[in-house]
Amino acid sequence: MSAQLAVRNMTKRYKTGEGVTGIHLEVAKGELVTLLGPSGCGKTTVLRSIGGFLEPDSGDILIEGRDVTKLPPEQRPTSMVFQSYNLWPHMSVYDNLAFGLKIRKMPKADIRAAITDALRLVRLPGAEKKYPSQLSGGQQQRVALARSLLLKPAVLLLDEPFSALDAKLRHEMREELREIQAQTGLTMVFVTHDQEEALSLSDRIVVMNHGHIEQIAAPSQIYDRPESLYVAQFIGKMNFLEGVVEEDRIRVGRLDWPNDQRLEGRVKVAVRPEDVGIRPLTEDGEGLTGTIKQVMVLGHYADVSLDLGEHGVIRTFQPKEVIKTLQTGQRVDVSFAGILAYPTQDQ
Repeated sequence: MSAQLAVRNMTKRYKTGEGVTGIHLEVAKGELVTLLGPSGCGKTTVLRSIGGFLEPDSGDILIEGRDVTKLPPEQRPTSMVFQSYNLWPHMSVYDNLAFGLKIRKMPKADIRAAITDALRLVRLPGAEKKYPSQLSGGQQQRVALARSLLLKPAVLLLDEPFSALDAKLRHEMREELREIQAQTGLTMVFVTHDQEEALSLSDRIVVMNHGHIEQIAAPSQIYDRPESLYVAQFIGKMNFLEGVVEEDRIRVGRLDWPNDQRLEGRVKVAVRPEDVGIRPLTEDGEGLTGTIKQVMVLGHYADVSLDLGEHGVIRTFQPKEVIKTLQTGQRVDVSFAGILAYPTQDQ
């Protein structure tokens, strides 16, 4: 089955030297794919190229099997939701939503029915007569989303649409977008620098770095099996320790693990905080010796900093029942439930 959206070997470079190179991406019908990375990594360049706001230097963009690389935005079966809501302040919600449909010469009765359905979908029923200034930021973004949904695009493009909202609203909007996507079956490409947003929303995540793609995978795989040191550093909380390969084992102090990747020499060992185990220090301790540096209680769990001496300071997340037994300055035996390892030259 052909992809709903295909970006093939796309390159777009600016005079500054920034941009993207060799981007290859396929998005299936009904899939929500997120482009994730820090500012300047190229994610918005890819999105705007898909939408027709930028013309690639080379490569092809196909939507529903049709080459749209040279087409302007208005001739593409796409719609864009921007970070700024781009609503006309002098027009009511109804007129803002009807504008694009009137251009398409849709009958008035059909426009009214479509707007009623769209506002119900974004949980703003009855808001037709209000003006943007009478709406909160979250409500304005819902109207902007409804406007894009009304155009029934083959691919809906979203450029950091929730970044101007407060944390609670962002969380609500994520849930609503996922629900809308499930109801409509729309194909969506979402841009964000917020890893939590990407992990909670996406079917797949495209992690970008300096204009190229580091990894494309499902959120669970991106989190559990980051393919490069960059992805490991960027996604979630991670501890890093210096390790070395000895006799085909990866070793950190008294701890060692199989060298499945056949790495050589010095390596960077990565451990998630939830995979760090601690227990009271005994003479026959088999792990690394650590000293509790700080205990930050965060509701049902604690974020604990551990000083491992020559191995540096790491963090562990410990459950509520363990918190009462932990004290600053306490010496503990530290073990790891699982590790990832990377060549040091990847840094």
